[in-house]
Amino acid sequence: MIHARRTGVAAVVVLAALAGAPGSAQAQPSSVTAASATASDGGLPPGWRVTGEGAERELVWRSERTVPMGDARVEFHAGDRLLGVPRAAADGRTFRLALDQDTPLEDLRVLAAGRRLDVNAGGSGDDGGSGGTGDGGGSGGGGSAAPEEGRLPAQPPANAVDPGKAGPYGTVSGEYDLPPVKLPGFAAPVEMQAVVVAPKGATGKRPLALFLHGRHGTCYKPGGDDVTGDWPCAAGHKAIPSYKGYLRDQKLLASQGYMTVSISANGINGQDGEVEDGGAQARSSLVRQHLAKWADWTAHRGDAPAVVRDAPETDLSRVLLVGHSRGGEGVNRAAMDSLYPAPAAQDGYRGPVSWKIRGTVLIGPTIFGHNPVADVPSVTILPGCDGDVADLQGQVYVDGTRGVSKGGALHSAVYVVGANHNFFNSEWTPGQAEAPADDDFWEDPDSHSRDKVCSTRSRTRLTAGQQQKAGATYTAAAARLFVAGDDRVRPLLDGSNRRAPSADPARVLTHAVGARRTGGFLPDNGVKVTGGRLCAAVDPSATRACLSRKVKGASPHFAWWQSAKEAGRGAVALKWSAAGRATKVTPAKPVSLSGATHLALRVIVPPNTSGTKLDVSVTDSAGHRAKLGRVKVDGLPGTARTASYWAREIRVPLTAAGRGGFDLKHVKSLTLTPRSRSGQAWMMDAWGWAPGTSVVTAAALPRVDIGRLRVKEGDSGTRTYRVPVTVSGHGSGKVRFSVLDQDTGRTVDRTVTVRPGVSPIDVPVVVKGDTRFGDEERHSLLAKAVRGAVVGSYAGGVTVEDDDPAPVMKLKPVAGRVTEGKKLTWRVTFSAPAEVDVRQEVRVLPVTEGVELSTKDVDPRWLENFGERPNPERPLSEAGVWLTFDVRAGRTSADLTVPTVKDRVTEPAESLRLALTDWDGEPLPGLESTGTVVDAS
Repeated sequence: MIHARRTGVAAVVVLAALAGAPGSAQAQPSSVTAASATASDGGLPPGWRVTGEGAERELVWRSERTVPMGDARVEFHAGDRLLGVPRAAADGRTFRLALDQDTPLEDLRVLAAGRRLDVNAGGSGDDGGSGGTGDGGGSGGGGSAAPEEGRLPAQPPANAVDPGKAGPYGTVSGEYDLPPVKLPGFAAPVEMQAVVVAPKGATGKRPLALFLHGRHGTCYKPGGDDVTGDWPCAAGHKAIPSYKGYLRDQKLLASQGYMTVSISANGINGQDGEVEDGGAQARSSLVRQHLAKWADWTAHRGDAPAVVRDAPETDLSRVLLVGHSRGGEGVNRAAMDSLYPAPAAQDGYRGPVSWKIRGTVLIGPTIFGHNPVADVPSVTILPGCDGDVADLQGQVYVDGTRGVSKGGALHSAVYVVGANHNFFNSEWTPGQAEAPADDDFWEDPDSHSRDKVCSTRSRTRLTAGQQQKAGATYTAAAARLFVAGDDRVRPLLDGSNRRAPSADPARVLTHAVGARRTGGFLPDNGVKVTGGRLCAAVDPSATRACLSRKVKGASPHFAWWQSAKEAGRGAVALKWSAAGRATKVTPAKPVSLSGATHLALRVIVPPNTSGTKLDVSVTDSAGHRAKLGRVKVDGLPGTARTASYWAREIRVPLTAAGRGGFDLKHVKSLTLTPRSRSGQAWMMDAWGWAPGTSVVTAAALPRVDIGRLRVKEGDSGTRTYRVPVTVSGHGSGKVRFSVLDQDTGRTVDRTVTVRPGVSPIDVPVVVKGDTRFGDEERHSLLAKAVRGAVVGSYAGGVTVEDDDPAPVMKLKPVAGRVTEGKKLTWRVTFSAPAEVDVRQEVRVLPVTEGVELSTKDVDPRWLENFGERPNPERPLSEAGVWLTFDVRAGRTSADLTVPTVKDRVTEPAESLRLALTDWDGEPLPGLESTGTVVDAS
């Protein structure tokens, strides 16, 4: 079976002249880009191999244990470079990635949301680390002499209103199961199944809360532990009822007068493994298919299922969407698509929008596209012990909205100390679930060590019941604020340091952007920093990155996206060894804090530290300086396996700035002066703050979507194709495009003004046809909104399929009978040369007659290349030996040798039987050969 590596490029990507100011980034390709093997990759780490033929040539990694089906994407990396997103096999242990590009496979890693999968996760989690290479190498953060892992934050004061208390209504529940729907890109139809919980006895029209679960196993076999990701389920298996996992949340909301529905998405989970956006558009389509049904039932109640028909009428002008994990990204996209329609070819719902999304709740969400909807309020729940989406990338739903649109929508991050990913869904919780379930924060059961924050034996870890109670309470808080408009619950969500007693004993911390925040000291390209530095969230440079790779743990604010270097994300980094070293932040233009009562800052300090003290002062354009006050910041509990470098919101009153002629309308700079002996901190931003929320209206914005073309290489001639980019909607805005230069392996970034009906970027792909066997090529483009725009399909490009047949192979011995101490030699020949380097794996088979060559009959140094040793002596077919032929591009043959050793033992002739293999490692018929070694005497 042939495995190929490209040495030349058959298609050339040219970046045409773009509008807007140029800015380049030496970054790497997106997750839609495939990997490659070099001729020297025979020394791959244990568990890795190269296999496949033609379009199926692949890099394969096999885990020592089953990798549970989850929401985070499994990714192959070589150092800081993303190689691609592999395809999972049915066994849950084998992952395959198509090969492309001439990239050495060095420092191979398997990551899922920043978490290493190819190393053992012990109790202490010392294998963790952030993706950056800058500051943050130590643990000092302020006043505490010795950081203490597992120290719980103090409980905030109780809020005046507790949304976790049950309301006045009883509840009634039921289900509906409608005909399935076809969605673009999915072969099998997707179910239209849901559970409804309604208030009993409520009058008038009631708001609707819709829940969407995340990516989990789809099917199980009753009575056993067999869980699959198949769809539809095989005979003897039942569908896992993930949609029933939020009944606690539904009953709480229904008791408070909400209609609630939780929908099933197993049909998407079972088919989204190779979808470019991870299934976000499909989930959005499914959500809107259900909302359309509810709109029909509102107009024609006689057609509704019994549980809907017998419940109060639904008010679809007041809808809350709740999504868990990939379901979070799905409801975010549904909110986007409801305001800014997706291209018809991509969308699975094309009807009218008869509803209004008032807000979203995103629980441990993914955000592969980094494309939050700025004008729809949101609450993002970040589980401190998330073992699935471990980098807590959902923080981007907050940080990624800054400056994109009007800024009036509240975007809240709710950090729940000790919560894992799965237990927010009772059907993913051991002891509660119908199907097999587990704790996603995995620990080695044979290890005596434990994670001091997230182990089930740690005092910071929540039980399943405690976690579910907290999740339901803060979901209800979002409903009460966004849908009911009750500002009394806002302090629970906006960083005001209040708690809902119903969520006790959980420690819940919040910060936010938007609402009535004004001005803004942001770490963007126009800001000037003295006494500190402007650091980058993702950058391989030690002088530019915010966090060091040596750091134990990670930051949700600096979660890795698609490349080793990313523009537009960062923070202001402070580091000091003595009190008094001030850091001044000067934006490109003075900001206005007029109308604000406080200055609200989001500041990160290292986990497990306490007592970092900072004096905060501001200076106006006339040079007047006002010292606003001193703040104290404590770190979160964290370990090497947690993303605990998370910003705390701190506020200082602007009272001092209101005296002495200080001009709050023209604030020129912000100064932070450490008063602790030593430490470090990162300021994410600072805003003028006032209580309350704004009336939110969505801006009319342009929407950008990137498509992907699949084209044939052809046998001759040259053809030019272009990456499909569409702009719809209204108005104009700024979008950053990142295009991969196929010749250099780098990306070039351009910030471009986009307008509907005008192509914002021209990326031609020139394809040269030939008749030689080669690789499939993928040329990729990414997009991210900068200002005044939204991005739907954020990744796409052109895929060039090689349409030439693989050459016919033959295997024959060159030195097939040798004396001890000589080399057995075989030659593989091709019927025609290929345009790529070709690798063919060879398997050692047991001999059919006579004595087999053993591990003591070959050169021990040769054997060590495969991680094997001579002792104990065993037949070579029982050792972990995988041989390879490497045929260079343009050639038609290659030799393989096996060095033998001379001994003093009189032996009969010994044999070695080889076979070329297919992509599963099975021998190919008629492609076997046996060599023989005889005594030298």
